[in-house]
Amino acid sequence: MKIIGTLVIVLALLIGIVPQFTDCQSQGRELTLADGRKIPMKCHWTARAELGLAIPLLMTGVVMTASKRKELLRGLSVVSSTLGLVAVLLPTALIGVCGNPDMVCNSTMRPFLTLAGAVVLVLGIVGVVRSMTQKDEDAMA
Repeated sequence: MKIIGTLVIVLALLIGIVPQFTDCQSQGRELTLADGRKIPMKCHWTARAELGLAIPLLMTGVVMTASKRKELLRGLSVVSSTLGLVAVLLPTALIGVCGNPDMVCNSTMRPFLTLAGAVVLVLGIVGVVRSMTQKDEDAMA
């Protein structure tokens, strides 16, 4: 489970960092309103939400690497798979990205978050299955 926890940590860092550099605002693009004000596009808010999602995912991975109790590992695996699903849903269904397919958020951010979130989801499922089959190491002590 230490390997799964380590992979979750790495993916949490990537899920938190990559969108901050692949949204349209980081590329100098913003929406200009009729009155001249400029506002961020929705990919910017997806990137911010992914940052907020990455923090609990990171902590889940840290505790997964430190814990040996199968009940805790099972619960953490469920949490990480749920957060992985949300990481996929944020750019695809919940907030989304810009409508222009030529934007960096469409070409880089959404595919990356979909892949990274799917990997976290699978790691969580693998963690649940492994926690159901492993012996509790604390009970042996």
